[in-house]
Amino acid sequence: MPAILAKCGPWRQMKLPRPATVTDDTQMTLALARGLRTAMDRGLLGPLRMERPVREEFVNWYQSPDNNRAPGRTCLVACNLLKNEKRRWQEASQIGSKGCGANMRVAPVGLVRGLSDEQRAGAAQFQAALTHGHPTALAAADLTAHAIWLLTQGAEPMGLVGRLRSYAYENRHRYHSRWLGDLWTFSEDATPEAFIARGWDECLGALDDLRHAVRTASPETDPCLATGGGWIAEEALATGLLCFLLFVDEPVTALRRAACTSGDSDSIACLTGAFAGAYHGSDAWPTEWADRIEYQGDLMSLGALWDA
Repeated sequence: MPAILAKCGPWRQMKLPRPATVTDDTQMTLALARGLRTAMDRGLLGPLRMERPVREEFVNWYQSPDNNRAPGRTCLVACNLLKNEKRRWQEASQIGSKGCGANMRVAPVGLVRGLSDEQRAGAAQFQAALTHGHPTALAAADLTAHAIWLLTQGAEPMGLVGRLRSYAYENRHRYHSRWLGDLWTFSEDATPEAFIARGWDECLGALDDLRHAVRTASPETDPCLATGGGWIAEEALATGLLCFLLFVDEPVTALRRAACTSGDSDSIACLTGAFAGAYHGSDAWPTEWADRIEYQGDLMSLGALWDA
């Protein structure tokens, strides 16, 4: 955080830099969004229809010369393995990884219109599992997409943590076999239900930390001290959501708070921005940001496609 403060000044006054380039988080979010758009253009969203275009988009991202934004090791290793079209995706998935790459990119799943609860949960977990196979990565991605969807539906932000906890308990033993196949067999868990419950339990712990932090954390204090550095998926969810909840009616301030932490600031900010944008809509952000942001065309067209 001292390095960020030295470069950008006081966090409440941070400005969008010039040029307004993005990180790997936004690149992979766009890759997922394009894959989802292609899959849904072909018909009802399901695992078979989703796998090919999303897998291709992830590999295209991996091979792109623009993939120079210090991406995480798990995404690089898994996407390299996904290049081999004969390899089953479950064999490419990194079963021991629950890095925040699993859910930093999941926002499009929460924004897509017309999905059933099963489709939304399955798609969120599936896109995570293509790279991050740990059950906590799957559960955190599911929770992140569910939170975004709830916010697009006008859910009361201060009741969101309770609704996410209820959702976690309801799904604690639900293994989405249609979407995940035999992924669980690559772990040491005895059953698919035990496998996925392990992930939900870790996310419930993070949500408990978040519930306490919402009541006690100071907006001026590094949010990572309350809910974790965000390097792992459940902490990225908790800390990204904390920054949003600290400044529900001030989305730009929430984003600045998220961008100035001691943790994985770009991923935390990516999620905080997703939550704020889902709740407030595109009007949350200054117009001049949209005029300057890298990948403006893709961001604007995909945003218009799924803008509620």
